[in-house]
Amino acid sequence: MLYHTRTIALVLALAPLSIAAPALADDAPGDPRERETATPSSDDYHDPIVVTAKGIGRIDFLAGTSTLAGEDLQRAMDGQIGEVLEGLPGVSASGFAPGASRPILRGFSGDRVRVLVDGIGSIDASNASADHAVSVDPLTAQRIEVLRGPATLLYGSSAIGGAVNVIDKRIPRRVPDEPVHFDALASLDSAANAREAGASVDTPLGGGFVLHADGSWRKTDDLHVAGHILSAPLRAEVLAEAAEDEGEDPEHAAELRDVANASGVLENSATETKSAGAGLAWIGDRANIGASVSLYDTYYGVPTAPGVEHAHGEDAPDEEEHHEEEGPVAIDLKQVRADFRAGLTFTDGPFAEVDTRWGYSDYKHTEMEGDEVGTRFFVEGVEGRVELVQRQRGTWNGTLGAQYFHRDMEAIGAEAFVPPNTTEQYALFALQEVGAGPVTVEFAGRFEHGSAKAPTESLSRSFDAVSGAVGVWHETDSGLRFGLNASRTARIPTAEELFADGPHVATQQYEIGDPDLNLETALGLEGYMRGRVAGVNLSLTGYASWFNDYTYLAATPEEDDGLPVYAQQQQDADYYGFEAEADIPLGQAGMFDISTELQGSYTRATLADGTPVPRIPPLALGGALVGKSEKLDARIGIEWNAAQERVAEYETETGSFAMVDASLAWKPMRGSENFTVIAAVENLFDAEGRRHASFTKDFVPLAGRNFKLSARLSL
Repeated sequence: MLYHTRTIALVLALAPLSIAAPALADDAPGDPRERETATPSSDDYHDPIVVTAKGIGRIDFLAGTSTLAGEDLQRAMDGQIGEVLEGLPGVSASGFAPGASRPILRGFSGDRVRVLVDGIGSIDASNASADHAVSVDPLTAQRIEVLRGPATLLYGSSAIGGAVNVIDKRIPRRVPDEPVHFDALASLDSAANAREAGASVDTPLGGGFVLHADGSWRKTDDLHVAGHILSAPLRAEVLAEAAEDEGEDPEHAAELRDVANASGVLENSATETKSAGAGLAWIGDRANIGASVSLYDTYYGVPTAPGVEHAHGEDAPDEEEHHEEEGPVAIDLKQVRADFRAGLTFTDGPFAEVDTRWGYSDYKHTEMEGDEVGTRFFVEGVEGRVELVQRQRGTWNGTLGAQYFHRDMEAIGAEAFVPPNTTEQYALFALQEVGAGPVTVEFAGRFEHGSAKAPTESLSRSFDAVSGAVGVWHETDSGLRFGLNASRTARIPTAEELFADGPHVATQQYEIGDPDLNLETALGLEGYMRGRVAGVNLSLTGYASWFNDYTYLAATPEEDDGLPVYAQQQQDADYYGFEAEADIPLGQAGMFDISTELQGSYTRATLADGTPVPRIPPLALGGALVGKSEKLDARIGIEWNAAQERVAEYETETGSFAMVDASLAWKPMRGSENFTVIAAVENLFDAEGRRHASFTKDFVPLAGRNFKLSARLSL
């Protein structure tokens, strides 16, 4: 068995909880390199914001970046990273269950979106299937960056659609000024009766050493929703089946009617999550080194579609006995993770700095069927990066780097839909920036060799992926930036896409891979304008991608072991879309500065045969009226999602919905010691909503009206 316990010889460090620096403005005027030494935050642990892309002045190298931090992060806090980010432009969530939700960027999901922890992957099984939770606790985040466009090629071929980078303090970057620094967060909500709390301590030990420790806990009950649990089309289908069964099996017909008419509470959707860790780092004048170890432990229910039977293949007992033994599906997930970071600066020579970042993960989860242990998944992996930051020569600067990834995965049980497999990848990358008169040119390249092997099936594939991007931008004296990016990106198929062949109870699908899949490639073009125009902060982006051998999981008319069959398929595809944001000041009302925030996003994706790509989010528009003062911030906003009627074969349409949110933040203390309380109501009018990108949308609606109260303290 792949999974085993290891003693990891690393010194311990873990992040403070949810006390995040404010968002870095994407379009601040002036020399962008000056922003690497941003002033301390009055909303947090007074850390400077560090530009993630080494050697490049702007974090939005070749792309736009949304940053969620500070009060905004506290207001959006949720149990899964997809739910935290879903309100940002161009971002949706997979919403498989309250305990499992990955971010979806510009319509891209699964392995096309990398979830990173300080630049290193989450090293779990969340990309293997939509029901698998992301093993990143949002409570540990200092800030969360959402990267879109060609810049994401720096993080691997599986970031072809985008990357989400969770920046935490597990390995500290500075020595605290005070003898002991304390951070804490606590919150409650009504929709799931959520209770969560976390705290951390950070203390300097002398000689440049810093000690960290923290722990957190979150528990929710079954989710309260608006309206019926089942969507209108699925309700009609279940009621029609009940009518057919009325004569021969009235008891079963009554059960079906109860399922069709269920409302108010989403059964088997409760969650409980715990995380803990401690650690140490040394920070010197020209060097730093640190390591961290953390534990992530979550147990969550997985709601099941009506009429779906658990599949156990040839070893299943007889149908009647099997029916009696079936119970609610839940996932028990644990990850032990170790992280390492080191850096060294040089006084002369061609390079100014060398940095390295490594992560190791020992992960397992068990899919429970009532009290019975079902299929178990084990993942052991390591990922590392080394980056050489060039010394700036005139207007030329940049970085060179290498990356390594290794993952062993094994599934054991009757519903092990993928055979034991090993994935390994090596990569070299470079990104450069040079001023050329009135414009600045940025370019990047990546070569990646990857292999996937399933020894028990005598299957093995290897690929070479070459990606590149070039961008040209000009910034006016007022800080308005115009840019154009072009890219050629390539993605290596995953082991699950290549080798899957079996039932998966949690997703209620029989999944079939294709060991003959080709490398997926795309040509991309992106134009943008960002900055300040007549007092308005504005960001407009239009993009297009033309895919060759686009890989997607598609529904088929077949069934196997009582489950609908979903198969990996390939054909060319075209993506087009836009994202827009505007922050418009409206003046002053008493002690409040009043402004309005507007945003919108849309993606249209079509396969070569003229049919839509499955599960593409619809047009989304939002607006908010905001009032800010020294101690109070008030906000009321609306988010509208259009109906999605462009659907793939065997995919159902999704109706439109609008949700109104309101919040009031009180900040009695500001500065190095701060305290923020937020009272909020989400979905004020208790509207029914479903995310089209979710596999489970027809029987897992969004939360109904939800009252939230949170408090954040930093001392």
